[in-house]
Amino acid sequence: MNENFYMQKGTSMKKGTIVLIVVVAVLVILLFWGIGTNNSLVQLHEDVNLKAGQIQTTLQRRSDLIPNLVSTVKGYAAHEEQVFTEIADARSKLSGAISSRDLGAIKEANDGLSSALTHLLAIQESYPDLKADIQFTALMDELAGTENRINVARQQYNETVAIYNKRIKVFPSSIIANMNGFTAEEYFEADAGAQQAPIVNF
Repeated sequence: MNENFYMQKGTSMKKGTIVLIVVVAVLVILLFWGIGTNNSLVQLHEDVNLKAGQIQTTLQRRSDLIPNLVSTVKGYAAHEEQVFTEIADARSKLSGAISSRDLGAIKEANDGLSSALTHLLAIQESYPDLKADIQFTALMDELAGTENRINVARQQYNETVAIYNKRIKVFPSSIIANMNGFTAEEYFEADAGAQQAPIVNF
């Protein structure tokens, strides 16, 4: 009787140990999965920040080109003061938005600058000599190249945001995302009136 009791006790202790080992193993696996998922979400979020930085850098590059363009246009159309003021205000807003790193403000300021730039470029239609100016043509080529880089940077950013947003919303990684405060990022979409880069036909 005593022997049976000890055998049963030994068997249940072995079962208890096995259950404990299994529970600990599952907890360790979950811990490593959680750490791995969190690290990959951090990496994805940093990729989003990197791509946002590339957009900001490219927008700043375009903004830096505009004073030379304005200066060239002023040489032919000095009395277009309203357009020059609009450009200066729009550039100032964009610079402030880039400094704040607020993507919503950057989108809004960029759309404003694109609109102002369209008005500036429309001036050249009234001034044939301006259209023929070598410096103006070179600046326009550089501006067109920058507009292309902006579109590429925006597309890469949006693709990265799509990957990140899906990852934080899909189960089970959404659990880790919610626990660690990962939230969805906004896409960088131009407003309806600003989806086309300013176009000038020579």
